[in-house]
Parts: sequence; C-alpha cells; structure tokens
Amino acid sequence: MGSTTLAVQTRGLTAGYGSTPAVHDLDLEVAEGEIAVLLGANGAGKTTTLLALAGELRPMRGTADVLDCGRRSRLDRRARSGLGYLTEGRCVFMGLTGWENLKLGRGKPARALELFPELEPHLGKRAGLLSGGQQQMLALGRILATEPRLVLADELSLGLAPLVVQRLLGALRAAADRGAAVVLVEQHVRHALAIADRGYVLRRGRVALSGTGAELAADADSIGRQYLTGEA
Repeated sequence: MGSTTLAVQTRGLTAGYGSTPAVHDLDLEVAEGEIAVLLGANGAGKTTTLLALAGELRPMRGTADVLDCGRRSRLDRRARSGLGYLTEGRCVFMGLTGWENLKLGRGKPARALELFPELEPHLGKRAGLLSGGQQQMLALGRILATEPRLVLADELSLGLAPLVVQRLLGALRAAADRGAAVVLVEQHVRHALAIADRGYVLRRGRVALSGTGAELAADADSIGRQYLTGEA
C-alpha cells in the first residue's frame, strides 16, 4: 500500500455551507504514494469533501490534517506545502494559449510535456480552442509538473473519451508511484478502482462503504446499483 506516512487524515470531519452540513463524521486516510477514490451519487458530498481537504471550507466539527499544515490551515498555505487541486470543470484560462497556461504554473512546462507530449503541437492555440481532453491534460500536466505532495482531482474524466480517461488516470497513478498522495472523485468506477489503493463510497454525506481498490472493484456492480444511481 505504499508509504505509511499520512498526507491526509480526517477524524469526524463535518463540513458544509452556511450552517448546513453536507458531509458528516468522515474518517479518511490517504498515505503518501496512495490513490484514494471517492465514489457516490450526485449530492453525496464528494466535492464538499475535497473543498474541506483543500482548506477552502472550514470544518464545522472534527479535524482535517493535510500535509502537516495545521488542522484549520487555509488553501493558500496548503498549496505552498505541496497541494495541487484540479477542480470540477476545465481548470484552464480559455483566453490564453496552451503555452501561457503552462507558464502560469510553478513547475517547468517541459515536465508537463514529458507527461503529455501530445499537447506540444497545440501549445500556440488558445486553450478555449482545444478539445476537452487536451484542456484536461493541460490542467493536470500543469499541476503534476510541480511534483505535488498531494493531488485533489474532482471529476477528472467528465465528458471525455475512454482513451483520454486512461491517459489521465495513468498519469495520476504514475504520480502516486513517485510518492504523491491522490484523492480522486471519479464517475468511471471500474477505471478508478483499477488504479486506486483504497476507496470510500459516500451516501448522503457519510461513508457507507470503504475498502481497498481491489475489494471494491470485486463488488463494483453492487456498488453501482446501491450507491451510485441516486440518493433514495
């Protein structure tokens, strides 16, 4: 399972918006070198969990220890400590070229191109003119070029072709194999579990099921029927 040094540890984490919690009493652990996937239907609390881990949402109750930054540290401090956060949607500046997008990152553009060499012929185009897959490679490459200690990725593969999904997930697996911790929210259950060391299934803001990636993959059909088709 990789290193036993924890990059993420939550205990009784409750977080949400205003006075309304969206996740309740979460106990999560992700070690350096591990990928943990968060599964669940829409509204299950996956994005809220990532926002709390990033430091964008303060816990209402419980604790979230992330990269030894302090339990209530803000997003900017966690970013300086090695957090890379790929939010839902396309994390690129649409009016800038691909090259300009890469230059905005803290890592070397050449490193991003080592990970995704298929981007190189398109770097002179505005990011808004790239395909969805190219935009996502650009965003993920910019993050991974910094050699982050922790990557949070929200719906990495949304709307993308299977071959592109495999490229993106493979890049995350390679980053974990180099020592990064990864927390991944993903709709492609089987693809995600194939690269994951552990998984958590959320339902109505609580952990309903957890296990190793292999354990959950063996029961993927049942998980899909019981937890991913709705909140009823």
